[in-house]
Amino acid sequence: MACPVQFLCRAVRTVGLVLFYYVFSIGITFYNKWLMKDFHFPLFMTLVHLTIIFCLSAFTRSALQCFSGKPRVMLSWSDYLYKVAPTALATVLDIGLSNWSFLFITISLYTMTKSTAVLFILLFSLVFKLEEPNPFLIVVVLLISGGLFMFTYESTQFNLEGFIMVLLASFIGGIRWTLTQVLMQKAELGLQNPIDTMYHLQPLMFVGLFPLFLYNEGLSLCTSEKLFRVSELGPLLYSIGTLATGGALAFGLGFSEFLLVSKTSSLTLSIAGIFKEVCTLLLAARIMGDRMTLVNWMGFVVCLSGISLHVGLKTYYNKGKVHAVRQLSYKEGGEMELPLLRREEEEQEAYETEEEQEILH
Repeated sequence: MACPVQFLCRAVRTVGLVLFYYVFSIGITFYNKWLMKDFHFPLFMTLVHLTIIFCLSAFTRSALQCFSGKPRVMLSWSDYLYKVAPTALATVLDIGLSNWSFLFITISLYTMTKSTAVLFILLFSLVFKLEEPNPFLIVVVLLISGGLFMFTYESTQFNLEGFIMVLLASFIGGIRWTLTQVLMQKAELGLQNPIDTMYHLQPLMFVGLFPLFLYNEGLSLCTSEKLFRVSELGPLLYSIGTLATGGALAFGLGFSEFLLVSKTSSLTLSIAGIFKEVCTLLLAARIMGDRMTLVNWMGFVVCLSGISLHVGLKTYYNKGKVHAVRQLSYKEGGEMELPLLRREEEEQEAYETEEEQEILH
């Protein structure tokens, strides 16, 4: 009875972690869209989120340090500016443009366009030699790009300005996640824990976005009755509360992603992300009133097929790599030291660690 009970416990834990991730991931998408209806300052909102994420990350680091008794990693200025800054700049542009686009487009168009980030992640993974060339990748590219074309074809709620913003954010997101993977895999930096990564990224992200905020929103925000020219305390507290709630959701999203990957694998996160997009579109059509034609839905299915094929290919080739490593270890007659492998079942150890080293979105 032990095996069925263990399997059931694993299944319940995985489902719980996926639902926990869905709450923050889907929640922040609808929350930001709702907030942008009355609060037309997406860059300022992003700056507030960055500040809250930094504070919560610092608090979490302190708690972990007190609990473990070991000091947390602190980078030197040279490593911080030369190795972390490019990742921070790409990350803040991705997030800033994504939030900005909510002023113009629907959640369904945002979700569909954002899913093309897989193409750009794939492109930059090939450039940085994190991904091996494969003829099946052409099929992946054709399915995702063809699905995006079908989704936007004769869309009744299409907005070119917002679409370009999200597409640019997806392009920068490809750079962002590739650089994040490289950053977290550099053992000498010690940023394998995403809490440490979030802590180090936020200040540089704030500095990178602040000039764009001043240029685009600085003057209008100073003269807005939402914050600085408010005449009553109630509306001011309401604005601060709604911005703080968004920041907490943003931190929860990063934490839930880390929790899901660390307790399962990034493959689980990728599969959960596919179903999350389906749930987001269904909720957008029902709650927000987004209108989608049959061709749009077919385009969404085609795009998800491309993403699913990409996830399947990653799984297949990663298993091949693990099998080769095990054969090498057996032939040499010794045990290969893999310090990150700490799983209950030996059969899944090497595969899950290989998966956790990848950043899939």
